[in-house]
Amino acid sequence: MWEVRAAPGRLPDLLGWVRGTAVPELLGTPACLRVDVYDAADERVVVIARFAGTPARLPEPPAGLLRRPAHAWPFRHLSTYRATHP
Repeated sequence: MWEVRAAPGRLPDLLGWVRGTAVPELLGTPACLRVDVYDAADERVVVIARFAGTPARLPEPPAGLLRRPAHAWPFRHLSTYRATHP
């Protein structure tokens, strides 16, 4: 999981970098299964990538796009739960 806050007014640029640079790089990693991108009202972006093996790290975004350095945590997937609706 990767999380960062965009510099003021730079959320569209940061999302463009995530979609155009970071996601293709992750998907080009042989072990990558899936990449999900989320944003929030406070100009925060979260990327969750699933890997079948050793996870890859996202590249460093251009410094001018960030309010603060990115945070990253590797997690191990344990299970998935889905809602069952009548």
